[in-house]
Amino acid sequence: MAEAGWQELRVEVRGRPVFVRKGPEVAGSTPLVHVHGFAVSGRYLLPTARALAHRATTFVPDLPGYGRSAGWGHVLGIPSLARALLELLDALGIERAVLVGNSMGGPVCLEAAHGAPGRVAGIVLASPAGGVHNQPLPRALLQLARDAWRESPRMVRVVLPDYLHFGAMNALHLFGELVRFPSLERMLRTPVPTLAVIGTCDPLMPPPRRVREVGRLGPPQLTVAAIEGAAHAMNFSHPGELAHLIGCWLDGREITDDPDQPGIARILRFHRRQKA
Repeated sequence: MAEAGWQELRVEVRGRPVFVRKGPEVAGSTPLVHVHGFAVSGRYLLPTARALAHRATTFVPDLPGYGRSAGWGHVLGIPSLARALLELLDALGIERAVLVGNSMGGPVCLEAAHGAPGRVAGIVLASPAGGVHNQPLPRALLQLARDAWRESPRMVRVVLPDYLHFGAMNALHLFGELVRFPSLERMLRTPVPTLAVIGTCDPLMPPPRRVREVGRLGPPQLTVAAIEGAAHAMNFSHPGELAHLIGCWLDGREITDDPDQPGIARILRFHRRQKA
């Protein structure tokens, strides 16, 4: 790693090596663990991870079968990736962490939180893919194609080697599972404090109007915000604005826009329905 204080680690999970990038140690902090999307490694998450590394000890792993981590002989589905993530926390000696997931990383974090809420201090869902808005699969593939034209051109050289390494058939199989995953239902029943962030230029996300409608059903521990002008991979394209949002949320401060960063951040406010 070029940045001072960052390390590259390999730890064993079920006897197989998992590659992890670790930021500078921040004493007394609850670690931040950044979880990547499907078919790619954690490399594209580094801009946001670096922007938050002063707040807490930061980890950016490549999940098993991705990037520089060994595969397990087959493509792991979302529940298996969530279990592998929890086992990775064990291997790193992390008792409790805040999970920051992008795209498929969102469902993986949700599954980890539902399965072991005591291990998860909170989750940040940046563009959490999956569910009705992405169904059926052809619709999701079209959304993905539309998003590709909205991402930063610099993204290509970061993720293209990862896609080629993962393989087209593996990617298609896993993307089909992601589309079927009930992300919305899992988010509305989140057992831990949760921040969901959507980009207003992300074809894979519902429009803010629809998000407000759905958000009325959510629990008090769910906060929803939007970044104007952001597409799906906001961790790469809008790291400063996303890190600012996460910092406000972690501190319990009102979420506001950072005028020094691209994009306009705003919280999506809604009146929650009263339970009978």
